[in-house]
Amino acid sequence: MTAIEMSRPPEPAREAPATVAETPATDPLLIELRRCQSLGPAGASDPDCLRAWAENRRRFLAPGARPAARIADAATPQEN
Repeated sequence: MTAIEMSRPPEPAREAPATVAETPATDPLLIELRRCQSLGPAGASDPDCLRAWAENRRRFLAPGARPAARIADAATPQEN
């Protein structure tokens, strides 16, 4: 196994990881979620963060959060 690894050519240097562009947040929930993220592990016990995460789950899982057409399209098998 080691001989196989030694016979491989070295891998080229990897590019720097992509960074998320900072966009101004206008949604109060998004602002709160970012604040909670910056708290790290302490956010798990912060009452405001718990409320924000509950609201985020409610929005994400709410009926109609995703268009039914997309869900139906994803369920149909695609031909190759």
